Amino acid sequence: MTLPSRARIEQMATEAFAAIPEELRAPLGDIVFRVEELPDAQTCAALDLTSPYNLLGLYHGIDLLRKSAFQINQDLDQIFLYRQPILAFCQQTGEPLEDVVTHVLIHEIGHHYGYSDDDMDRLQSDNAI
Repeated sequence: MTLPSRARIEQMATEAFAAIPEELRAPLGDIVFRVEELPDAQTCAALDLTSPYNLLGLYHGIDLLRKSAFQINQDLDQIFLYRQPILAFCQQTGEPLEDVVTHVLIHEIGHHYGYSDDDMDRLQSDNAI
C-alpha cells in the first residue's frame, strides 16, 4: 500500500478548510498551509520535543488577539501539517487520515484565533467543537 503523499495531505487540508463556514474562514485572510515531512530541528528544540513525531501540526504567526492594525507582519501566517507524524498517529490509533488532518487543521486555526491548547481541550471536552 502506498502512503499518501504530501500533495494528497495538502489536498485534504484544502478540502477541510473549504468546509469551514465562511464567517470563520474570512478572518484567516492569507493564511498559508504547508505540509512538511517532519518538524525541523529548530522547531523541535524551540518546543522542547523529545521526538519530531510528537508534533502533528503547528501554527506560525501572530494570533488575532495580538495583531494590531498598526503592526506590519513581515511573514504570512502559516499552518504546518507534518506528514510522517500524522501518518504514524493514524496507524497507532486507527483513526481515518481525513479526520486527523481535519482535526489538526482546525486545532491550528484555533491558535490563529488566539486559543491555547488548554482552551481547545476544554472546548472539545464540552463538545463545543
